[in-house]
Amino acid sequence: MQLERQLSKEDIRKTKPTREEYLKQPKLPLVLVLDNVTNSYNVGSFIRLADAFAIEKIIVCGELTISDKKLRKASRNEAKWVCVEYSDSTTQSLQTLKDNDYAIFGVELCHESVDYKDINYPSRCALVLGNERKGVSEAALKLSDQQIHISMFGMGNSLNVSTAGAIVLAECASQIRKNITV
Repeated sequence: MQLERQLSKEDIRKTKPTREEYLKQPKLPLVLVLDNVTNSYNVGSFIRLADAFAIEKIIVCGELTISDKKLRKASRNEAKWVCVEYSDSTTQSLQTLKDNDYAIFGVELCHESVDYKDINYPSRCALVLGNERKGVSEAALKLSDQQIHISMFGMGNSLNVSTAGAIVLAECASQIRKNITV
């Protein structure tokens, strides 16, 4: 009899802690700051990413016009495993993170931005991702320690914010995990 190649949910669950154990485990000292990201699909995707990489929290800044029902659907209920904070002010949230020794990286193509792969991410950092149309605000970029971008080799100039966030988050989380024990 040949085994199936795909793992079943039961097979995957065997390698994971219990739900109670997971909630007590320390998370990676990495924060996603969403600077006026308003689309429920994008916010939900970030919640799923935060769970996938077991990061400390997400701070959703600005006016959130998404219903709780839409947010739960978009995040596929992973919100119960992720610390999600809401803030009226991106700059206030960033200043608080800076005051607590987080390095701030604005994910935005700027005059002085560098490729995200060329960064050595410190063990405590925050990634700022911006509005779907306007990007990261100038005020948030000014508070960033470094602006970073994803090099684009095709004709397009940008990616969807949750796609860009996934790419940068994967690299940042991987580097932090290699350097610290969570």
